[in-house]
Amino acid sequence: MTDRVDSLVDADTPRLTEVFKDIHRNPELGFTEVRTARIAAQALTDLGFTVTTGIGGTGVAAILENGPGATVMYRADMDALAVAEATGLDYASTKRVTRDDGTETPTAHVCGHDAHTTWMLGMAKVLAQTTDAWSGTAVLIGQPAEELIAGARAMVDDGLYDFIPKPDHFLAMHTAPVPVGMLAAVGGERMAGTDQLDIVFRGVGGHGSMPHLAKDPVLMAALAVVEFQSIVSRTIAPNDTAVLTVGAIQAGASYNVIPDRALLKVNLRWFQPHVREQLLTGIKTISEGIARSYGMPEDRLPVITMRGGSTPLVNDAGLTDRVAAALGGVLGTDNVVTQLPPLGGSEDCHLLKGPHTDVPLAYLFVGVADPEVYAQAAAAGKLFPYAPHSPDYVVDLAAIPFGTKVASHAMLELLGAAG
Repeated sequence: MTDRVDSLVDADTPRLTEVFKDIHRNPELGFTEVRTARIAAQALTDLGFTVTTGIGGTGVAAILENGPGATVMYRADMDALAVAEATGLDYASTKRVTRDDGTETPTAHVCGHDAHTTWMLGMAKVLAQTTDAWSGTAVLIGQPAEELIAGARAMVDDGLYDFIPKPDHFLAMHTAPVPVGMLAAVGGERMAGTDQLDIVFRGVGGHGSMPHLAKDPVLMAALAVVEFQSIVSRTIAPNDTAVLTVGAIQAGASYNVIPDRALLKVNLRWFQPHVREQLLTGIKTISEGIARSYGMPEDRLPVITMRGGSTPLVNDAGLTDRVAAALGGVLGTDNVVTQLPPLGGSEDCHLLKGPHTDVPLAYLFVGVADPEVYAQAAAAGKLFPYAPHSPDYVVDLAAIPFGTKVASHAMLELLGAAG
């Protein structure tokens, strides 16, 4: 079966490469993945899947029933990031979009979700071409808004399980900036919990030449950015993981005008619930304390809005070991990493379980870096040649068939052989 799958993927690689390049050129931010979702839905429909669209806004669910057996769910996220791509690729994104707040931003796939979607579509074709070799039900999910940590919950809240059966197994994959040909399948706690917060400091606007007649929210926000760092360094135990990042500061539009509001966009990472509470309490205490010190009344204290979040991602040890063993037999055990510390990155795919929290998950990391580029970076003392979310993040084209093969072999392992 290994040779059959690999031959099918090799034959499909030219098409998959063009699909990948097309999605890469046309990135879409979370909950706006209309074009990407349409591409996925049409491809899956053409392969004979029963497809439902518009779940949670732009989510896609596709089912292929092929006799008795396990129900296996596979998730691919579809959204891009508000980053200007700097890879220099001839298919690089030059897209700019206008957000709901009227601001314009560049967009790019610099986390590999374009590859995730392509892998799913390639694997779906393999399943459709090998129905004589497996039995069960494949459930494929095109998820919106993973970067917002909101898409999985949106799909569940919009009735995902009205359209799909409860899975017996759940599989997901993510790109990693390690050599093509390598992957990590590690059980246990894998990724941190996260929260996204908007913090709006309210002030009193005025003329830039008369700051004494205003109450400057820009200064309040700037002080908060600095003071927030003391939460991690001075209130959380050194052996507890905690990250607090201010990813954006938005205020004003003129040189000589003190605005009446300033927005901070804050991201948290944590593994333990009590650490999360320490972070949230510290943010509220510092923000309100700064506002009070600048004379803001109680009804004009900062407004903190939770925009999305997820608990830590935990792989089921038994399921992950099973997938690792199967993939080791295909790729060679030296190419399958089974021991790795938890990562500070975060995900929301496990929230697709919804009410079925007992469904076991295997979440894999798949190498997408050119081995020569990776070796050069290692020789220069770098951990990776580039990091996810950076403008120069590259999915090497050789990773398209490789990831498709990984997804196909893993799904066929979990679905099981035809009787």
